[in-house]
Amino acid sequence: MQREMAASARRDRNAALMDAMILAATADGHVSKLEKDAMLRRVGERPEFEGTKIEELKDLIEDSVFRLSKTGKMDDVIHTLRARLPDHQNRLLAFGLATAVALADQRATKEEMGLLKILQAGLGISEEEVARIVEVVEDGSSLSEALGEPSERLYAEVMVLASVADGVLESSEADAIVELLAGDPIFSHVNASDARRMIRDSLVGLKEQGLPGRLTVLARGLSTHKQRIKAFSLAARVVDASGHEPSRQTSKMLDLLQATFGLADDEVAKAHAET
Repeated sequence: MQREMAASARRDRNAALMDAMILAATADGHVSKLEKDAMLRRVGERPEFEGTKIEELKDLIEDSVFRLSKTGKMDDVIHTLRARLPDHQNRLLAFGLATAVALADQRATKEEMGLLKILQAGLGISEEEVARIVEVVEDGSSLSEALGEPSERLYAEVMVLASVADGVLESSEADAIVELLAGDPIFSHVNASDARRMIRDSLVGLKEQGLPGRLTVLARGLSTHKQRIKAFSLAARVVDASGHEPSRQTSKMLDLLQATFGLADDEVAKAHAET
């Protein structure tokens, strides 16, 4: 049931993100090729859409166009966006995606600027956040640079992967992950409820996209060497916390993480030694 709810929430979130892009693309009544290309490029770079097939993406776009055509007032559109994007991070992402589409041809029309102002007010985006997003978009960079991606979520997923290598995540293992998160300064602002949500989201992502897909997301999201060392160290802490030799499956998972992050053997040995 929890997995179904998480999967449903993911679909609602992605539909809302697509709505934001379609609103920006159609604000001036004309969808240019540059705007279409911007939509596809931004979707392709976002982990939220990782694993989405071309057919599914087409359905997302068609459903969004139909849904928006049936919504009479912009206030109603904003209300549905807020309902499907309950946290600020996703609202910020929606605004970023809309901005990327509106500025795809290096300039925004009066109608597009008006739409962005409405989205900014409706989604509670600050002027500082707007300026940061516009700067990143105009520079052609990834939205990750403006959003301050929650690397904590990816770190938690690495820990989950290390725990489920043998096929199942026991409740005791989930409790151990939550305890490890609570004891690490990098998760100081993450409460127990959020930690368990991260664990559930990680399991849903693994089920929907498979291990290769999730490893790709982790490699993209944890792009610096420092982040990758930290991620592997967390995985090692989870494995070593059991107090017994890791199973063959767990050892293989650690090998995959090492290869994915491009870590040297001595760095891996140091991570284990420091647990």
